[in-house]
Amino acid sequence: QVQLAESGGGLVQAGGSLRLSCAASGRTSSSYVMGWFRQAPGLEREFVAAMTWSGGGISYAASVKDRFTISRDNAKNTVYLQANSLKPEDTAVYYCAAGEKYSTRLSNYDYWGQGTQVTVSS
Repeated sequence: QVQLAESGGGLVQAGGSLRLSCAASGRTSSSYVMGWFRQAPGLEREFVAAMTWSGGGISYAASVKDRFTISRDNAKNTVYLQANSLKPEDTAVYYCAAGEKYSTRLSNYDYWGQGTQVTVSS
């Protein structure tokens, strides 16, 4: 089992920045793919970003590309999502996920955190 815990969410004005963190514990593995997803009220959970622990593969949703950056600290078993130039439409609960397959699909991720709320005011 892998446990994931997100932190770093909050309220920010449009144009501002936040850094989300996801600490992994339990049976962590260097082969796991780590992803960030988000879910806005009334909408389905959607892909935001993903990377392999080796850093060889990184993907972003078109809506966040060039504004968000995913990174990791293997020594701390922690993945980060740096969110810059935030927009009101970025408001959502952000979830960290871990899986064995490099993918943008929710169904390919086996472990999920509880989520952290990001609210962007206009």
